[in-house]
Amino acid sequence: MAIRKKSNKNPPVLSHEFVVQNHADIVSCVAMIFLLGLMFEITAKAAVIFVTLQYNVTIPATEEQSAETISLYHYGIKDLATIFFYMLVAIIIHAIIQEYVLDKINRKMHFSKTKHSKFNESGQLSAFYLFSCVWGTSILVSENYISDPTSLWMDYPHTLIPFQMKFFYISQLAYWFHAFPELYFQKTKKEDIFRQIVYIGLYLFHIAGAYLLNLTHLGLVLLVLHYFVEFLFHISRLFYFSDERYQKGFSLWAVLFVLGRLLTLILSVLTFGFGLARAEDQQLNFSTGNFNILAVRISVLASICMAQAFMMWKFINFQLRRWREHSSSQPQSVKKKFVTAKGKTSRKERENGINGTVTSNGADSPRSRKEKSS
Repeated sequence: MAIRKKSNKNPPVLSHEFVVQNHADIVSCVAMIFLLGLMFEITAKAAVIFVTLQYNVTIPATEEQSAETISLYHYGIKDLATIFFYMLVAIIIHAIIQEYVLDKINRKMHFSKTKHSKFNESGQLSAFYLFSCVWGTSILVSENYISDPTSLWMDYPHTLIPFQMKFFYISQLAYWFHAFPELYFQKTKKEDIFRQIVYIGLYLFHIAGAYLLNLTHLGLVLLVLHYFVEFLFHISRLFYFSDERYQKGFSLWAVLFVLGRLLTLILSVLTFGFGLARAEDQQLNFSTGNFNILAVRISVLASICMAQAFMMWKFINFQLRRWREHSSSQPQSVKKKFVTAKGKTSRKERENGINGTVTSNGADSPRSRKEKSS
């Protein structure tokens, strides 16, 4: 899949500019090597580890449950190879969206450098959040997690998960790992690198924690909830860049953001403080994947609470900055209106003054014409 950015310059091969301009082509070639490896018997066993999901367990059919065999999955060290391959896929998709969608819009809108980078960030994240929300919601509906909230902690540990659930977590980890090389490919400013690393690290820490601690049910619900709120923010920012008068989306996002934080805390406390705390098996066992002990429950709950507090702190600062900007823009607009009105009246007065002087000189006045005729 050739993805080339049009440029009049031809940088030296393997130079910094060459890698940045052609990184999608380079990554596509690397991904193609793994796909070609599936075609040959010698390399197929190694290539399968990268392309397909590993650690599947086939459960035989029973008369009570179903007439077909069920394939479930658990995690292992080979998942790192699968995450690496789909990280390459994420880089390619990122480049496609950037070149064929976002760059074309940027050329038409003529954004400034600051708006240009923010528009690209919101464009990429809104597409990812929308896709993840739809995918995650379909899993929640198919597995009946929404209709039965006790499934968040019932039958813990959830070591065996369906194909769609594991593929969802592999894709999430691959996407957020791909964000690290994108900092280099997108030429991120030095002052923004630390903020981006913290942002990416928080996602990886919580997604990997839910995956490794077998808390996939709770993690999926919280991810879908969080992604939906974040999608509203970034889509509202895209509309705001196209028309700065559009502010209603941010108001809706502000309400749902607070509700999302409260619902996240409620579900987390309900799972760790009520559901898992009353489970019979509360012994640490790595072989069975049981991490339901008091220290782990407190640590995970504290991590979730700290993340929600951090996001609320950022949210409050964002709202205060918006209010200050709005309040500072109002006096300026009123002052401009006053100056404009004053300019109009003075212009009228000048015109009346000119007419008065012309009339007083008797050049064109009707009275003077009558006197002359008499």
